[in-house]
Amino acid sequence: MSKKPQSQYCMDAKKSMDSPRLQASLHSLQNRFGKGAMALWAEMDDQDMRRRVKKSRMKNLEYLDILLAELAKNVRTRGGHVHFAETAQDAIDYTLDVARKNEVKRVVKGKSMLSMEIAIDPALQEAGIEVVETDLGEYIIQLAGDKPSHIIAPCIHMDRSRIGELFAEKLGIDYTDDPPSLTAAARKALREKLLSADMGLTGCNLACAATGHISLVSNEGNIRMSTTMPPVHVALMGMERIVATLDEHRETVQLLTRGAALQKLSTYVSFVGGPSSDDDPDGSKEFHLVIIDNGRSKILADPEFREVLACIRCGACLNICPVYGRIGGHAYNSPYCGPIGAVVTPLLDGINKHADLCKGETLCGACKDICPVQIDLPRMLAALRQKLAYGSDRWNTRQHNPLEVYAFTLWRLIVCWSPLYRTGLKIARLCQRPFVEKNRMIKRMAGVASGWTDGRDLPPIAKKTFDEIWQEKHATPLPKLPVATKEDNNA
Repeated sequence: MSKKPQSQYCMDAKKSMDSPRLQASLHSLQNRFGKGAMALWAEMDDQDMRRRVKKSRMKNLEYLDILLAELAKNVRTRGGHVHFAETAQDAIDYTLDVARKNEVKRVVKGKSMLSMEIAIDPALQEAGIEVVETDLGEYIIQLAGDKPSHIIAPCIHMDRSRIGELFAEKLGIDYTDDPPSLTAAARKALREKLLSADMGLTGCNLACAATGHISLVSNEGNIRMSTTMPPVHVALMGMERIVATLDEHRETVQLLTRGAALQKLSTYVSFVGGPSSDDDPDGSKEFHLVIIDNGRSKILADPEFREVLACIRCGACLNICPVYGRIGGHAYNSPYCGPIGAVVTPLLDGINKHADLCKGETLCGACKDICPVQIDLPRMLAALRQKLAYGSDRWNTRQHNPLEVYAFTLWRLIVCWSPLYRTGLKIARLCQRPFVEKNRMIKRMAGVASGWTDGRDLPPIAKKTFDEIWQEKHATPLPKLPVATKEDNNA
């Protein structure tokens, strides 16, 4: 009997686990940033800040329509343009229209996961427009024709020798694996692109409704050059990336930079809210803010998943997740990887389509502990699994594996009825005998159970239960726990 074909998730995960280079990089990343963030939260002077920001994020989601209207009004007052895009295609069409009107030939980009979510790069390239990533990590990924594997460190899966070979091939320099030399080569190439770009395209870390500005956070200065040097600036903003006041903005950015890179503040925090004035030589002469829905309204309308929109995209959950720490980012096949990707991607792009993501996480709770705004990702992962188990009309989800429902229904019946459970144990002990090896471990199981032994050995079922051993030693049965009644539950 042939095995069921492996999913792309499983194949990519196995490939990542077989890469010593990637495993070393992931271990180093999590050892530094994961442990560092947990220590930072424990030592923070203001222990209430995370709770305060979480509360403000959730409150802003309740009044999102009002805040977005206020933001749009203030941007337009300053001379900027605002477009509300319901779908990814709507955002692409608007951006292409701006590019055509301004006869754009080259676009320089700041780092933006939203641009990858809506796949705007291929659309611009199909229109004959050159697209250049200016973040160093993203630029390396672009030259390699690869995909990012981390929100903050997109080329963590590549070592400096591979980058040296890539630069020698693509930039025409002599081979070197010296990081400063490689950085200098990238800087020279990117400066030439920035000086001749017709349009800058960026994301948006946060937008402040009260002032009508968006903010962009970086450590390299490339985003600031992308927003000030080209004559046109288009910013792509997820509709949830908004705060009400500058005080909220300040605290949210403080948590963002701490969670992302253990920094009190990033090197560059830029505020953009419109075109530059006629007497100002710096800044774009045309500013467009594209506020994108692309499925976020549906999440907002569901109290069970609304909390995920409070995410500030720092990537901290990746730096502690044991699953991401083994399989890396490529296995998620999404711009959003790690625990946050395992929730966001199914909600935006189909729960059945991305079933492996939410079923692949451990639910250990580490992502909630490290999250700057304490988002309960494990709860939402469990809720997604429930949708896969029983289906959901609201989310257009069918049962992922109907046999699982029957299997767990049978299991519940067995464990809730003691005589049946004890009989089942005796049968299982007999059935396992052909699979127990000389080292007293089960190395290989048959049929659907084979998945349990593909990557591990399992101990066999013990010859005696704890209750049986207890009675042999003490000659008395274990005391029985009281059974809860309806009256107890009501009380």
